[in-house]
Amino acid sequence: MKRVKAACIHQILHFMLKEDVEREYADKVVNEEVARYKTQLERSRTQYKIVSETRQEDGSVIIDIIKQYNATPVGDFLN
Repeated sequence: MKRVKAACIHQILHFMLKEDVEREYADKVVNEEVARYKTQLERSRTQYKIVSETRQEDGSVIIDIIKQYNATPVGDFLN
């Protein structure tokens, strides 16, 4: 029998601007979406570590994140 002792997911998320709206509004929507994503992680008590958060020239945001997989212990992944 095997058991998972520790697990995490490493993701690179690209929060892209909507193309059919005004640039200022699109920037605002992306910033709100990023904030909502981070808030949701906190609310769900998901352990995570943001490796990098980069704003692109077009205004989109790329987040490199390592986060807890379901309720599995994270071990040393987030150190």
